[in-house]
Amino acid sequence: MSAKSTASSVTIASSVAEATRAVVQEFLAARAAGDTRRLVALFADEVDWLLAENPAAPWIRPRSTAAECAAQFAELMEHTVPEDARASVDTLLVDGTDAVLMGRLAGTVRLTAKSFEGPFALRLTVEDGRITRHHLYENSASIAEACTP
Repeated sequence: MSAKSTASSVTIASSVAEATRAVVQEFLAARAAGDTRRLVALFADEVDWLLAENPAAPWIRPRSTAAECAAQFAELMEHTVPEDARASVDTLLVDGTDAVLMGRLAGTVRLTAKSFEGPFALRLTVEDGRITRHHLYENSASIAEACTP
């Protein structure tokens, strides 16, 4: 491979990563603002959604469409105390179309007034400017305990 083609490949990979990072930043801003309409626009028509099922948490369920994925935020706010919701992103790694966010989240379940907290990792894939994969790994035991009366 020539130096010219290597440089071209690096430039293309860099622009893909920049586009991915921009969509992830938009996603985070829309989540923070509670902008469901913007979230729907950011998710692809079909999404590879993974979040360990947690029967105790009504907002955690299988999803696959843009509207279902965006609705997760609204459902989370219905079942938790918005003023107690906290999330911090400590790390954002981007490699081409993939991004991984790591941090901590916490909240209080409205029905039980119990709190949950713990680390999280979120893997997103962005293709053609839309999120096609959303895999969230979180402290499901803490969430289940907070949901149990």
